[in-house]
Amino acid sequence: MGRFDGRVAIVTGSARGIGGAAALRLASEGATVAFADINEAGAEAKAAEAGGSCFAVGVDIGDPESVAGLHETVLARCGKLDVLVNAAAIVPFVPWNDLTFEEWRRVLRVNLDGLYLMCRASSEAMRRNGYGRIVSLCSNSIFAGTPNMAHYVAAKGGVMTFSRALATELGGDRITVNCVAPGLTDTEGVQESPHKDAFDFCEMLQAIKGHGTPKDIVPAIAFLASEEAHWITGQTLVADGGMVRW
Repeated sequence: MGRFDGRVAIVTGSARGIGGAAALRLASEGATVAFADINEAGAEAKAAEAGGSCFAVGVDIGDPESVAGLHETVLARCGKLDVLVNAAAIVPFVPWNDLTFEEWRRVLRVNLDGLYLMCRASSEAMRRNGYGRIVSLCSNSIFAGTPNMAHYVAAKGGVMTFSRALATELGGDRITVNCVAPGLTDTEGVQESPHKDAFDFCEMLQAIKGHGTPKDIVPAIAFLASEEAHWITGQTLVADGGMVRW
């Protein structure tokens, strides 16, 4: 018996990175997972890797119609929704002096507007079950004030505070809402950006030495997405090797 036997989950940003690792973890423990990503081909490859009843759905989480279509597909195919993991995000590298309003909106459209749209649609489906787990990826950058990503830090700060408020709104429906805040993590996206050069600096600040990987983050996500975490809501769990201690 797996922790997620009989459960249906949506994981956004699951074509790769932390989202992909989280989706595979839930599937390995029995969940039927909708691998949701704007990169539909990548999501299909991950869903095939998971096997079983898992499937992929292409989605632009910043678009209301696309989010509605994702939920219609999941509910038509599975009949319910139990777990939402919000992992999709844009991770930019833009110095403040170069940060235009267009770039600001590009990031917030996905990282914060997309969070709202996903939580709105998923919570309605979960209310019909009288059960739900929402886990959103935050970031330790909101505590560290990481440079070259002011719009990302602003959005991720919103993820944490929005989740606290939503936990209050949904507690009566037996739906928990929590965050996991990773530190710098060795993903494909990070390796494609200037952030890849910051690992040694981050490691110097960490209590536990090493470079974080998606496999270091997913146990926290899986726990908060499980029935075991029924008495935990409105919380942010930092998973960064002890770089930030608060």
